[in-house]
Amino acid sequence: MKAGGWPMIPLLILSAVALAIIIERLWTLRRRAVLPPNLGQEVRAWAAGGKLDPAHIESLRATAPLGALLAAALDVRGRPREEIRERIEDVGRHLVHRMERYLNTLGTIAAAGPLLGLFGTVVGMIQMFLVINDHGIGDVNQLAGGIGKALVCTATGMIVAIPALMAHRWFRGRISEYIVAMEHEAIALVDVLQQHPGEGRASEPRPVRLAGGQG
Repeated sequence: MKAGGWPMIPLLILSAVALAIIIERLWTLRRRAVLPPNLGQEVRAWAAGGKLDPAHIESLRATAPLGALLAAALDVRGRPREEIRERIEDVGRHLVHRMERYLNTLGTIAAAGPLLGLFGTVVGMIQMFLVINDHGIGDVNQLAGGIGKALVCTATGMIVAIPALMAHRWFRGRISEYIVAMEHEAIALVDVLQQHPGEGRASEPRPVRLAGGQG
């Protein structure tokens, strides 16, 4: 703060927000929290054995995003494959939106950090040249020190932006991996549901695609 002046205040605020988002997303997007081990296999076993009731499905829905997706398929298990697929895609879009929560904010911080740093540098340089205009160059050492202080904002902006950008890209990639795994589990469950009498004859298979944000 002393070195960079008041333009450091928004940079420090952004750094705190970025750190909070990264910690929250790291906890929320743990693999165990999104894709509990063996959950898909367990649900397929339930479906194959007919051990399904509303309370059981609601419990599954509350476990994890994967559980919510599979519960959506079980809600309409007696309908044609096309309707099951559409329900999975609808619920999947909401789940992807939840997993991408705060990532737009993190991306904005990554983009705004260097700009705020540059703004602080420009403000510092303007102040320094105004002093020179009033009092002359004076001590060259003081002039060099003033330039160094102005550049502190630029360095701080990069320090804030680089980790935020890396975390943003990493979270996007992790969510894309989760989407692929959830699609696989959903297709496997639909195949099991279609194998049972009374579930309706399986229509021509079509891939289930969950909507994901672009990196």
